[in-house]
Amino acid sequence: MTQDHPPARQLLLCSWLITSAAETPRPNQAVLIEGDRIADIGEIEAMQMRYRDAVLTDLRGCAISPGFVDAHRHCYGVLAHGIPTENAPADFWAFLNEFWWGKIEDRLDHDMLRAAMDLSCYDMIRSGITTFFDCLEAPNAIPGGLFVQAEVVARWGLRGVLCFEATERVSRENGELGLRENVEFIEACRGSNVVSRLLGGAMCHHTTFTCSDDFIRKAHDLARQLGALLHFHCSEGTYEPEQALKKYGRRTIEHYDDLGILDETTLASQCVQLSPDEVRIVGERGIRVTTMPLSNCEVGGGIAPVPEMRRAGATVGLGTDGYVANFFASLRGAFLIHKARLLDPGAMPARDVWQMATADGARALAMDDIIGTLAAGKQADLIAIDLDLPTPVTAHNLLDQLILWRDAVDVHSVMVAGRWLKRDYLVLNADFEALVAGTREAAARLWGRA
Repeated sequence: MTQDHPPARQLLLCSWLITSAAETPRPNQAVLIEGDRIADIGEIEAMQMRYRDAVLTDLRGCAISPGFVDAHRHCYGVLAHGIPTENAPADFWAFLNEFWWGKIEDRLDHDMLRAAMDLSCYDMIRSGITTFFDCLEAPNAIPGGLFVQAEVVARWGLRGVLCFEATERVSRENGELGLRENVEFIEACRGSNVVSRLLGGAMCHHTTFTCSDDFIRKAHDLARQLGALLHFHCSEGTYEPEQALKKYGRRTIEHYDDLGILDETTLASQCVQLSPDEVRIVGERGIRVTTMPLSNCEVGGGIAPVPEMRRAGATVGLGTDGYVANFFASLRGAFLIHKARLLDPGAMPARDVWQMATADGARALAMDDIIGTLAAGKQADLIAIDLDLPTPVTAHNLLDQLILWRDAVDVHSVMVAGRWLKRDYLVLNADFEALVAGTREAAARLWGRA
């Protein structure tokens, strides 16, 4: 799953280097890794002369980029793929109330979580994800659900933020148990006996229609006290803003703003059905947003106003929602869907999509000081992508080529904190057949309960 004993000093050679989507890609570059950090970057010939003692990895024929940040996913969701349903849900509320809650979330147990996380980690590494944010929604799998997941992630060597989505929809007591799960996990990740130094936690509540105002304020206060992010799903479909208007006389983001919880701790996922005023508030408050274009299509939620939120000043990261394992599919979704919505082929250029998938994803998770770009002093979280393309690669077309014409199978290598998790197109120490057998057994039990 990881490279057991990485050399102290590694020199990686590549045909193209993407230090950041905001900078022009550079040809014929080398990256020096010392321990878990990037120590130097420069042209190949000069770097080879300067660091003769470094262990050489020749990745010429590849582009090296910051690793992808999957800024929002539900790893347990893999167990629901293909689950039998008599009728397709009529709308987003029906999707939750008649399908997702009762048939999936409420029936999850620890063994199911282990199996789902195991395969999810393999899939993430395979498609170039080095950091992820996972939101666990399993009210009957606490206490301990986050810790079960963390043990699996630690074995794979990925960087991640885990949280439990606390909700009062089951009971007030279960909601409090969810908040406690987050507190204990956040504190454990900062303690002396951490499961993995690459893992952190976040505070999380579900939505305005499953949580009371007092519960939401409590979650926010706990996040502030712990110096952690507060995550919530926001206006994933028309249901939540419509209910907020009926109950409060204002839309979801407007209500959160009135509660006083929109600040630097806020991480709002989805944000699909926002009014222009809500987009303005998101930008003015500087909250962090994550968008999942493909899963929004699946549930009929709509298309989030991502270009508008970015213009308003919001940081927007890109996620899969756990719906499609291949991160390149989410890249293409973000690249194409807004062009269609806005009738503008210039909307969401490749550099903006790559930025969302790397630096802005890191910023959304409050990790931009250590990951998201490649520079001396940053953590050595990077990927190498094969450039065997049918047309010439140039600085101006590299990102477009990668988004449109590369895929998970073209990810040559993946490194997290100086350790290789994938080499020569193979995820290290992984038994794919055993992983799939585990999820099939877990899914069969889940489906049988449903």
